[in-house]
Parts: sequence; structure tokens; C-alpha cells
Amino acid sequence: MERKMQFTLPPTLPEGCIANILSFTSPLDACRSALVSPTFRSAASSDVVWERFLPPDYQDIISRSSLKLSSLDSLSKKDLFFHLCHHPVILNNGSLSFTLDKWTGKKCYMLGARELSIIWGDTDTYWKWLSRPESRFSEVAELKVVCWLDIRGKIDTKTLSTKTTYAAYLVYKFAEFRHGFKRSPVNVQVKFEEEEGGVTSRVFLDPLFVTREQSQHRENGWMEIKMGEFYNEQGDDGTVACSLWEVDNFTSKHGLIIEGIELRPKRNL
Repeated sequence: MERKMQFTLPPTLPEGCIANILSFTSPLDACRSALVSPTFRSAASSDVVWERFLPPDYQDIISRSSLKLSSLDSLSKKDLFFHLCHHPVILNNGSLSFTLDKWTGKKCYMLGARELSIIWGDTDTYWKWLSRPESRFSEVAELKVVCWLDIRGKIDTKTLSTKTTYAAYLVYKFAEFRHGFKRSPVNVQVKFEEEEGGVTSRVFLDPLFVTREQSQHRENGWMEIKMGEFYNEQGDDGTVACSLWEVDNFTSKHGLIIEGIELRPKRNL
């Protein structure tokens, strides 16, 4: 006697359960899941999911800026997340900015030029400070003339996302006329401040000599070049120092414009 096989479909998971599961994934996974079905689309847009993707201290970060948290209350948690991805929050009286990485939700910071230690940066003979409409900061630094180039920035790892590999990038451009950067590389290094030695690389800043692997153009017209990377384990590793210098060939240099140094999660492509 032939036996008939019977199959029963598992019951559909409640939307709240789906949302809770998605909250343990990533912003990218949640957006992809929204394509599965209307139920998944609704779950993937819920505040339960996007609250988990926001940093635990995001309210404190916003409160230290000129923004009012109440002005963002009308946004869903998903809309707030992407607002923080695309609209830098300016901190430290205009010298530091905070954003989120839209793929992972990890914290990104840019040390503005005023947050950096630039040798002779406050001497009118060598550098000038000016505003640029394409910059997120009220001031950037433009090099008038130096032979000794030395730019350094520091950040406390406790402000960054934990268990994350970060890369540091110099964000810069050139004035209409520049000199001293053709065929003249600079030294870059990223390391924990208390670390002995550290890996030093030599890179070109002049776009005529830099490779695509080293530098790229940003959407707002600035360029960026990778200075190095580090792994932030628990956030209590200390202070990370990012350095750029050229002090050996005594070539006169001018025309370099510095917006800042950005630290953001490294993407595994």
C-alpha cells in the first residue's frame, strides 16, 4: 500500500521575533533582509533593529554638539542612523567631527586641522587659516611655505568602537599652485602612543604620482591618503598617534591644504 508523505510548513515567525533576530546582524544585512517580504521589510525598519545599530552613547555624543537631541526626536531610529552617517556631528568647539559607518554602524571621527599639532601652524609666515565651503569645519590650514613638514594627531581609543580595525586617512587637497611634492614622498605612521617603533610608510601626496591604492577622491572634492591602521580591542588600549612628516630633503613646500585626519573602520572588500 502506497504511503503518502505529508509536509507541513513551519508557522510564520512574528514580526517582533524577526526584528529581534535582525538586530543581531548589521545595517547592511538588515537592508538586504527588507527585500525578502513585506513582513521582513517592516521588521527591518523597526526601532528595535536600528536602536541596536546605534552606538550606546550616541545621545551623549549629540548632547556635546550644537545639535539638540530634541530636534531629532521626530526621526525613526533608522532615519536617525542614516542622518548620523551623512551629517557630521561637530564637537570640541568645531575641531572634531563624528559620523557613523553606514555598513557597520561603527564610530568614525575626523580630527580637524585645529585639532592637529602642525609645526609652525600658528605662525603666519608658514601657514594660514581659512574657511572653505566644501569643508565640514569652519577652518582648514593652508601651507604657505615650509621646508620642515610635521603634522600629528591623537585620539583616545575609548572614544572608538571596540573590536574594530581602524584605518587613518589624511584628508587634504592642493591650492591652485603647489610646489615641493612632486617626486618627494612623505612619511606616515599610525601607532599606539606608548608603542616602541611602529611601521612607517612613505607615500606621495601629489595626485600626479600617487596610485589608486594609496589615495582616492572623496565626494566633497577632498582627497584622502591612508596613513596606517590599528586594532582597537577593548577601547582601553590608550592613545593612538597619527603622524605625517618630511624633514630630510629641505625642499621648499607650499600649497598643501589640510582638512584633518579621519579614523574609520576598515572595510574587508
